[in-house]
Amino acid sequence: MLSFEKMPGVFSYESSSVDWCEDNYKHSDNVVEYFNTMSNFVFFVVAPIMLYLMHPYARERNLAIHLVWLMMIFVGLFSVYFHMTLSFVGQMLDELSILWVLAIGYSLWFPRKHFPSFVRDRTSFSRLVLVITATSTVSSFIKPTANAYALNCFALHILYSVCMELKGCTDQRVLRLAWASFGLWVLAISCWISDRFGCSFWQKINFCYLHGIWHILIVVATAYGSTLIAYLDASVEIPHSLPDLQYWPQDSWALGLPYIVLKSHTKTRKRC
Repeated sequence: MLSFEKMPGVFSYESSSVDWCEDNYKHSDNVVEYFNTMSNFVFFVVAPIMLYLMHPYARERNLAIHLVWLMMIFVGLFSVYFHMTLSFVGQMLDELSILWVLAIGYSLWFPRKHFPSFVRDRTSFSRLVLVITATSTVSSFIKPTANAYALNCFALHILYSVCMELKGCTDQRVLRLAWASFGLWVLAISCWISDRFGCSFWQKINFCYLHGIWHILIVVATAYGSTLIAYLDASVEIPHSLPDLQYWPQDSWALGLPYIVLKSHTKTRKRC
């Protein structure tokens, strides 16, 4: 547990036990991991675009949905601080902001039919998630590994729920988005793992930038994955709005940012 005597130390440069593969102070005397710091620019580009694109859906469904991408901006800010300093506080802020993004998405989009029997409605479910996330946040300052367990629990359960929801889906556009989300996530995780555990190899070939590439891939994967989950939610919760998938900047392009359009306000039900 952190004591008051140790408090100044946790803010100092390189007080974190985590050190990524990139060479420290290679490009700047004030920035520990230059490329890992600068690669966070993608958060500040993609998040505002997704806030704008998803606004019609959020206005119809729940404006709290904007919290997901607002929190992603904070993830970017805290990641900049962490990789710039490699401080313990930076590490905690970086990891905990990711936990809260997952918790917000979980509380907003987890299918009602899978709620535990003792949970009456989404408000009660959101409160339960809030209590668990707050407890995990406090526990992380006592035992930092607690956050890793909470992150994995949320992420794996979200993945399982999405797979269950997609089981009966035949819409090729939705399935394409699902495969793209999964592919981007696998690529991102592969970069993270390879940078963490294969550093000696990457140092030999002088390519120590995989964690920075992880930043870029995980933001795009989040855009794809969250849109997929939001679409599955919209097709159940607001089917009368006839939700559909489109891509920005051009729907006909092979690559782009996916978002939801609401084609109608007629009370018809559209299933995936």
